[in-house]
Amino acid sequence: MTRYVALLRGVNVGTTRLAMADLRRIVTDLGHEDAKTYLQSGNVAFGSTVRDAEKVAAGIARALTDELALTVPVLVRSGRELAAIAGGNPYADREDDPTRLLVAFLATAPKKSTVDALAVPGGENVSFTVTGREVFLHYVDGGYGRSKFTNAYLEKKLGVVATTRNWKSVRALAEMTAP
Repeated sequence: MTRYVALLRGVNVGTTRLAMADLRRIVTDLGHEDAKTYLQSGNVAFGSTVRDAEKVAAGIARALTDELALTVPVLVRSGRELAAIAGGNPYADREDDPTRLLVAFLATAPKKSTVDALAVPGGENVSFTVTGREVFLHYVDGGYGRSKFTNAYLEKKLGVVATTRNWKSVRALAEMTAP
């Protein structure tokens, strides 16, 4: 059994509303086990015998569309991947405030040329590191909410779907998917 977390983009932060009970039910109805949500923002940890994370993500996305008429990107990471992310943040030793540390999860690894061209908008003090399918973010002088270096900005500049979680959420999800 592999532990996974599904990260849904844009749920319960705008007009796309999803009850976490519905998300747990959908994941369970797909044959996955021990579905537990974290917060109200589209995070669900679960166990599965399916070994292909992309197949798991596609199944959840399809069920959300079929059953609830919701079309939202679903990104899936294994517990092992989350442990590596939680243990590999290059900014964790520089910042005590978890609201200034975030991780943008990417649907696919971006092209090297787009990573090389990625820059922080002028006047902002944000550090970032792109590692595979994640972007580690450190908002040095303030929070994410006041920045232009947002999820939408990353999607546009990198050309891939992204969903961003704060460091407290990343650590909690890593714990939920630990063996």
